[in-house]
Amino acid sequence: MGLDPGDGDLYVATHLGLFRLGEDGGLAQVGQLRQDTMGFTVVGPSHFLASGHPDVRDQRLRVPGRPPLLGLIESRDGGRSWASVSLLGEADFHSLLTAHGSVYGYDATGSRFMVAGPGGDWEERSIVALGAFTVDPADGDHVVATTPAGLTQSSDGGRTWAATEGPALSMISWDAAGGFWGVTPEGGAYRYQAGRWEPRASVRGRPEALLATKGLVLVATATATGSAVYVSSDDGRSWRQRYWPPPS
Repeated sequence: MGLDPGDGDLYVATHLGLFRLGEDGGLAQVGQLRQDTMGFTVVGPSHFLASGHPDVRDQRLRVPGRPPLLGLIESRDGGRSWASVSLLGEADFHSLLTAHGSVYGYDATGSRFMVAGPGGDWEERSIVALGAFTVDPADGDHVVATTPAGLTQSSDGGRTWAATEGPALSMISWDAAGGFWGVTPEGGAYRYQAGRWEPRASVRGRPEALLATKGLVLVATATATGSAVYVSSDDGRSWRQRYWPPPS
């Protein structure tokens, strides 16, 4: 998920393309492509980066003889069209983040934690089993990630990692204005404050994405009846559904 700073719209990347979610819960597909968008991040107004797998109808984002992997792709028109930036047919970033003038990515095909600096060239920092990751808003070398064994962190930009204490989180998000948040696989929400993780109210379903921003925390979940998006504007003390599955 990502909020466009230009108009405040919330964008949700899915296995069937990119969607814009209105305040009234209405969901609208953006563009005509239904690419499997595994990684997604908002860079600026109408400027997005993504990764995953191309729509089978879109030959522009495929390389003959290579796997259907998007590498890093970019949209400068709010997701209506996409163009390849790098690693087409070579990488599938399941987690992407822009911070400190760089792009951070976790390539699930090779368990590679990678960083592309302002020049655009990728550096493979480590081979490691990660889930979600986030970057300290105040320090580009401080990276925190989830793993099957618990939280891990790096103080050298993802080159080396060490276990750190905390709840068993599946999704994390760190924003300078919104704070540092995490959710467990069961939907339990936590905020990191004053050196410890503090529990907040839970959401229903299995968390698939988490976004912390100024004044808001959003969680997308998968439920037995479909997907849902929850939002809190009171520091996680309560949640309301911004999107819910349509009746079957």
